[in-house]
Amino acid sequence: MKQLFLIGFMGSGKTTVARHLSKTLNMNYIDIDNLIEEMNYNISDIFKEEGEDAFRSYETDALKLTRQAPIISTGGGIVERSENIHFMKNNGIIIYLRTSLDIIKTRLANDKSRPLWKEGSQTDVLFSIRVKMYEACADYTIDCDNRSVEELVQEIIDICRYKGILEGEE
Repeated sequence: MKQLFLIGFMGSGKTTVARHLSKTLNMNYIDIDNLIEEMNYNISDIFKEEGEDAFRSYETDALKLTRQAPIISTGGGIVERSENIHFMKNNGIIIYLRTSLDIIKTRLANDKSRPLWKEGSQTDVLFSIRVKMYEACADYTIDCDNRSVEELVQEIIDICRYKGILEGEE
């Protein structure tokens, strides 16, 4: 089976959707950020001590360890490296969970755990840059605003059936 790579901005629901998709399909999923932390790296510490470029290297390394999992929840910046996009394209399909910045701001209003999330900082600029990157590499885009997790999971399942992925066909 090809892998499903969920991409989107931080707070777009990638991990939540991956978890629910995993349960619905009875398949494993990997969250890239969790995988990095399981490798004994604290993401906030990486950003503080080594910087964003170092984190992106850890992220690329973690992505390469996901080959056995059918569902992958990526980090919001996974698209910042072309080698990551190339890896995802070669190993599966990329589904962009498009969520408006207003909804993301509401979801992350009290979230202090994300190194690149600082309300009122350059998040608007980062969002607009990344949206273009997500759109450019996504095989499918799913609009997430005002939709339940169950609706999003069903749409992904429908895409997989259409592509013959669930039955192992191409």
